Amino acid sequence: MLDALIWDVDGTMAETERDGHLVAFNQAFEAQGLPWRWSEARYAELLRVTGGRERLHHDLATQPDAPADPLARDALVQALHAEKNRRYVGIVAQGGIPLRPGVLRLMREAAAAGVRLAIATTTSRVNLDALLSAQLGTDWRRHFAAVVCGEDAPVKKPDPQVYLRCLEQLDLDAEDAIAIEDSVNGLLAAAAAGIATLVTRSVFFAASGYPGALAVCDDLEHPAAPSPRIPGAQPARVDLARLRDWHAGWWRQKEAA
Repeated sequence: MLDALIWDVDGTMAETERDGHLVAFNQAFEAQGLPWRWSEARYAELLRVTGGRERLHHDLATQPDAPADPLARDALVQALHAEKNRRYVGIVAQGGIPLRPGVLRLMREAAAAGVRLAIATTTSRVNLDALLSAQLGTDWRRHFAAVVCGEDAPVKKPDPQVYLRCLEQLDLDAEDAIAIEDSVNGLLAAAAAGIATLVTRSVFFAASGYPGALAVCDDLEHPAAPSPRIPGAQPARVDLARLRDWHAGWWRQKEAA
């Protein structure tokens, strides 16, 4: 039985990677007097690395003018990441990054039907609070039965740690939830935790393939293509009733296999 929708945040709830984090990273480079700037194409490559600090470390390893000393490089990464987060909070606090189409509708449908909402994200708590305070109000936390952030699950996706901890908070079995993700790493993390996953492609992952997803769509207002593993399932706009049907068919097929 479907009891919870577990949401990723960056790229899934809102296009925060393109419109927030990338902008804030480049502002942080400028503020630190550094010549580096990430293009959208370069950032798309860096998103294969989960976590802001991890992305910085990965990129600095390719920069000939980055500090060679590991301690100095780490200090620079910490300073850049802190500056990036400060600027990101400023961007989202102005309400400039709306929720993606259909996100609020599906949340409301779930809440009205008694299906719990939860968050499993590797972003920081301060960044999450800034986004959802701007979009849902400063009391946004009351809408979610569980919230697991990067501070709570330091091992990044595609490791399933963040999803396993979310299931623990919900006191829920994996087969009673659906994860909502936008990236391959997110899908891998949820799948490793045993959770069926709806993928709503974000701008940086529009061309990615998602084998093993419950269904895939461009956003929640566009028709989703359900897994061929679900007998008789047809493409359809994502709503709670459709998710329940696909979820039940997904698990019936798995149990019969």
